[in-house]
Amino acid sequence: MTIPAALVLAGSRPGAPDPLALAEGVAHKALIPAAGQPMLARVISALRGAGIERIAVSASEPAVCALATDLGCEIVDTGTGPSASVANGFALLGAPMLVTTADHALLQPQWITAFVEETPLTADVAVLLARREAIEQALPGSRRTYLKFVDGQWSGCNLFLLASPHAQAAIETWTMVEADRKRPWRIAARLGPRMLVNYALGRLTLAEALATLGRRIGLSASLVAAGDGLAAVDVDKVQDLADVRSILSARGEG
Repeated sequence: MTIPAALVLAGSRPGAPDPLALAEGVAHKALIPAAGQPMLARVISALRGAGIERIAVSASEPAVCALATDLGCEIVDTGTGPSASVANGFALLGAPMLVTTADHALLQPQWITAFVEETPLTADVAVLLARREAIEQALPGSRRTYLKFVDGQWSGCNLFLLASPHAQAAIETWTMVEADRKRPWRIAARLGPRMLVNYALGRLTLAEALATLGRRIGLSASLVAAGDGLAAVDVDKVQDLADVRSILSARGEG
């Protein structure tokens, strides 16, 4: 599968400024330097290295928009949340569309191409996740949030593929989940009692959970396992930034 376009999420959370951006003296987290380049620039470079020519950045901060434009990207309006921003990008770029985030500073072209190649041709949506053991092998001591299933513990890699127009249903479901984040019983109801019982009894794999949820909303959803645990490392905390800079320095990039 060839991926003609990608969307990079670089929006701002409402409320107080991002503490990492404040600490680094920049207007937005996407502008924080890592090995001499803003994180956003590193992400865009990786996407281009994977052969993706059309790249849009979802941003509202003027300095981020200016950098994205200088890097040859289109600008997409941010929505009220990540799902709305993805919806805006999908309306502009269509399918297939890769989605990632501006703080994915370690992103490598080979991770992207492997993800796309390993996504089943029948998938409408695919998600890249990394096993806990792969992450801990690549970055011992890393503290991440894990999804616990019978086939192991998984962490997201901020890399998604909206492979067909049917992926619109996934965006709409994501929007509903965001709206119901303070009413978890509504989210649980969408999963169905059988899947919830199987999860509670430790009988459910993550791949089965994604496939079942996909069927419930009318599409084919697939899990792709990351080959490199570093694919799950983004920059949310001070320690994440220190880890990223250390890894890039060890590679001779800073």
